[in-house]
Amino acid sequence: MTAVRTRLRTLARFGELSPISRLLVLTQLLFNIGFFLVVPYLAGHLVDDLALAGWLVGLVLGLRTFSQQGLFLVGGLLTDRFGAKPVILAGCAVRTAGFLTLASAQTLPGVLAGVVLTGFAGALFSPAVEASLAREAEVGERTTTFAMLAVCGELGTVTGPLLGALVVKDFSFACVVAAGLFAMIAVGHAWLLPHRPGEHRAEPVLAGWSDVVRNRTFLVFAAAYSGYWVSYNQLYLALPSELRAATGSESALGWLFALASLMIVFGQLPLSALARRLLGRERGVTTGFLCMAAAFAVVALPLPGLVPAVLMVVLLTIGQMFAVPFAQELVPVLARERRLGAHFGFLSSVGGLAVLLGSTFSGAVLGAGPVAWLLLALFPLGGAVVLAALTARGAFARSR
Repeated sequence: MTAVRTRLRTLARFGELSPISRLLVLTQLLFNIGFFLVVPYLAGHLVDDLALAGWLVGLVLGLRTFSQQGLFLVGGLLTDRFGAKPVILAGCAVRTAGFLTLASAQTLPGVLAGVVLTGFAGALFSPAVEASLAREAEVGERTTTFAMLAVCGELGTVTGPLLGALVVKDFSFACVVAAGLFAMIAVGHAWLLPHRPGEHRAEPVLAGWSDVVRNRTFLVFAAAYSGYWVSYNQLYLALPSELRAATGSESALGWLFALASLMIVFGQLPLSALARRLLGRERGVTTGFLCMAAAFAVVALPLPGLVPAVLMVVLLTIGQMFAVPFAQELVPVLARERRLGAHFGFLSSVGGLAVLLGSTFSGAVLGAGPVAWLLLALFPLGGAVVLAALTARGAFARSR
């Protein structure tokens, strides 16, 4: 009964969102269904169907990540200049083209073109969605809104691969289905999403860049927050390494990812509400980073079998659930409610660069025993220290 009451309260809170916020939150669900219908099976397609070498597969996957994460600032700047609607529609069109390109690509250049288009599409629409949600939500409701965004995104992350595995067996056909879904999203948004001109439409597109780089407090915050991106991406690098060392295989990886998804789907909203009451948003973010640091430190302990891997996933996910919605709420505060697209985009672009450097570092130290995990813990621990210092200085106190 308690679980049922919690779900009913969640649905009630969703109904309290503005119509545009509801549309954008549901958009995240559809985005992730289409994306994860294809991307989890990309590596297998490259190896089994196209017979690419392992290093080329790594290059393709890395290029896809960088073309999205590293270019978020571009999408943010365009959102501030032209408004969210045309940028979201452009992103849907580009991703449709990217999936159709992947569906027909039989050579490396075609695959590279497809993954770059697919990644750049996310760099367009993701900052536009985040900036629009921050504009739409009341200041005190932003954490709940972004928590709902995380829940719907995670539902899509779970649903997409299941559809790919159970319904769509052929990779090319999966790409066509995903392209059709994004085309339908574009049509729906062209009809339902109102066009609000960009708040900085009279200024050059790159004018927002100078606003961001002059905001020193935000630059420090972005550098600290990049510790989250580095930590989260260890689920794809350090976690498989730990499973191979502990059990000799990665067979438990899927179950652990499912565990993380279920924790977010069922726990994100209640945990965010509890953390706001007991900690507040600033200490909530810092607590999340400390949980992420503990996630790596616990693997250095002499624990048996799968216990370190399970604790790592649980603590990383709890840290994410604490940190991300509160951090997204703090971005408009640090941006002084101006150029939200540029600030959200820059935050993710810094994270993309940090992942590139942090993954290179973690790949070099993994296998060095317990010291490797303690070194990885320094990324989120350093972020926690910086965030605590910003809180002590009152950097986030302008809006509550």
